[in-house]
Amino acid sequence: MKPRISVITLGVENLERAVHFYRDGLGFETDGIVGQEFEHGAVAFFDLHHGLKLALWPRNSIAHDTGLQQNAPCITGFTLGHNVASKQEVDFVMQQAELAGAVVVKPAQDTFWGGYAGYFQDPDEHVWEVVWNPQWLPVE
Repeated sequence: MKPRISVITLGVENLERAVHFYRDGLGFETDGIVGQEFEHGAVAFFDLHHGLKLALWPRNSIAHDTGLQQNAPCITGFTLGHNVASKQEVDFVMQQAELAGAVVVKPAQDTFWGGYAGYFQDPDEHVWEVVWNPQWLPVE
């Protein structure tokens, strides 16, 4: 297997609410919800960087498609990292997320390793880290 990820799918409880958060709150571009004509097919896709896609799919649809039992999500199972170019941009994104309805779980602050970062949770409790790492600046 090549170390390449093309889609990150987040399971959500309320697809419309999740689309509103990511599209209207954070400004992610999407064509909206598609696949509603199929049972368990409603999903929303967002274009990210370098062809990566973010999908929002109801948790019950993921359980149906995989055959796995739907369980309570583990909110510390993984984080999504958003690397930015400055401390000020970390503060801006954290504020943008909070205004969109995110819960700030750790305000942005200097890190022990020389960066600056904060954490928020989206309406479905997925954890995002917004980080400025002076050794790993994003390429636009």
